[in-house]
Amino acid sequence: MGKDLLYFPRMIFLARLTLAALAAACLPACSFSPPVPPPDPTRPGREVMRQAAVRLTAVVISSKNELDPWIESRFTEGRGPEDADGGSGIPISPDGYFLTADHVLSRSAGKNIFIIHGQQGRLRATKARIVWRSGSTDLALLHIPIATPRHYDWTPSDRWLPAGTPVVHSGIATGFRSEPGKLVTAIPPGKGARFKHDIPLEPGDSGGAVIDARGRLVGVNSAVEFLVPLDTAFFIESEANRPNVRALEGVIDRDRRRNKHLMPAVSMVP
Repeated sequence: MGKDLLYFPRMIFLARLTLAALAAACLPACSFSPPVPPPDPTRPGREVMRQAAVRLTAVVISSKNELDPWIESRFTEGRGPEDADGGSGIPISPDGYFLTADHVLSRSAGKNIFIIHGQQGRLRATKARIVWRSGSTDLALLHIPIATPRHYDWTPSDRWLPAGTPVVHSGIATGFRSEPGKLVTAIPPGKGARFKHDIPLEPGDSGGAVIDARGRLVGVNSAVEFLVPLDTAFFIESEANRPNVRALEGVIDRDRRRNKHLMPAVSMVP
């Protein structure tokens, strides 16, 4: 009977130790994520659209050394570069850094990359350098040595962006005539993610901004999905990418330190 009294507590101890070990092993896989909040129903208004228009940016790939005559002619056909290729871009800092889709640069080898962006009340074409590219996330970072005070701030990286969140986009093909839409998939906090929205895009919109109702940057347009039954195509949804914002800021900081001579003086413009 004495043995039983000693053995029974030992069995309880071993059982509890086993349960504790199982619980500890299960924590990473069984921990509960905070629930996804409901979407804010606020739709992007006129002020957000105005800001998007001011920040609208084109990325043009060409063997030409300058594009200003073409821009000054209001992009008249016949004056543009015959080998022009490209898409849209997004100003993300006050000192000349832009995001675009990596596939926009797919034919850039041996050619010049131009950022066409509003400067001091007029459009200018400035040669850009590639800072960073990622084919797996379809994102690329460019820089021009010109101040860009009208740029986007990111939506907070530590918060969910739920499915159903109203958004608008700013691409050079349809940004001026596109109605607001919404996120089809939620974007979790933390690292970057691929997501979908329901705004139809066209060639040229790749690399353009996806923006929330407060005018903050959500991500970068990448592709469009269609259902193609026989001879007709139906739009399904558009794909976009959100980078790991913290890691991207690290890339920018390192580039600033390495290329101090290319960093423009920054002035704050509302």
